[in-house]
Amino acid sequence: MESEKELLDDIFRGSRDAMHRLYERYVGHAMAVALRYVPLREDAEDVVQDSFIKVFAAIPNFQYRGEGSLKGWLFRIVVNEAITCVRQKSKLTLVEEFPDEPLEEEPPVEKIPPAELTKMIGELPDGYRLVLNMYVFEQLSHKEIALRLGIKESSSASQYLRAKKLLARKINDYLSKLNEKEYE
Repeated sequence: MESEKELLDDIFRGSRDAMHRLYERYVGHAMAVALRYVPLREDAEDVVQDSFIKVFAAIPNFQYRGEGSLKGWLFRIVVNEAITCVRQKSKLTLVEEFPDEPLEEEPPVEKIPPAELTKMIGELPDGYRLVLNMYVFEQLSHKEIALRLGIKESSSASQYLRAKKLLARKINDYLSKLNEKEYE
């Protein structure tokens, strides 16, 4: 597979085929990222389409910083578009206090098929889902999340803890159902 640098060089020379290769290389991953934030497939498809439009419009100004920088930049655009989509489609309701109950043990996430885990994350309330994705997958701090979403830092931490607890419950329920099927 050609390097990002080779692909970018072709794009900068005006190759439409190179733009198509860029799209083909990353559209699947972009959709997976979008689906983590936006649970409805149609909305995620719109996010991906809007993201690639922005990528192609802004690519002449992109500063290559080594292999992986193009992919990272593209996925940041997808995340930003997904967050914008969620904020436009729903009124984010964020809880301002910390959960009273302590977290249970970490569930065995590795036993869950990736598609099922994505589905579970997609079922989380909007605020929980956004903060969980930004904290876990984008590795943003609660301070950074709070700034991006216009919320308090404590709200970000609270949403993350609640999301983690609800996701743990969903994972444990899923595994319990699998175990029940094994013994039928």
